[in-house]
Amino acid sequence: SNSCQRQNTDKQYTTRLGCLSKQSDSYSDFSEFLPPARETTARLSTDEVVRWSESFDQLLSHKCGLAAFRTFLKTEFSDENIEFWMACEEYKKVKSCTKMMSKANKIFKEFIDVQAPREVNIDYRTREKIKQSLEEPSSSTLDEVQAQVYSLMEKDSYPRFLRSKMYQEILTLSFNWT
Repeated sequence: SNSCQRQNTDKQYTTRLGCLSKQSDSYSDFSEFLPPARETTARLSTDEVVRWSESFDQLLSHKCGLAAFRTFLKTEFSDENIEFWMACEEYKKVKSCTKMMSKANKIFKEFIDVQAPREVNIDYRTREKIKQSLEEPSSSTLDEVQAQVYSLMEKDSYPRFLRSKMYQEILTLSFNWT
């Protein structure tokens, strides 16, 4: 009977986390992102999943942790913060001045400007400061606003993610894989 149960668990989670490359609208179908029990390379260890709860930084620096957090935020309709944070991470890698200017402006229009389509919640002073620095952007132009958004997610969304059914289920499943 035990091996029968095990087979059912295997069948239930036959698609891989692939690190949540597909987008989910609700945690109820997040299992499609989880690796099958048989696919050892894609398996998440319990240690890895537990580490996500040790610090927000640990969560964001783990490919699957970041993907799970993004999916969770989508279920709360508040994924603009993580999308903005990721855009800032990409922005920091840009070396060319022209690309830097166009990417900074694109980020400003999408996330920072008043009534931006995915406006992040920042104060007026920071918004104005960024607006001025866009004339001559540097790799650190978005650092202050990125830090504000990081802090907001760390204090607000991250604890909710750790209490969520989604995180608890990923944790439980990782026990089954090991």
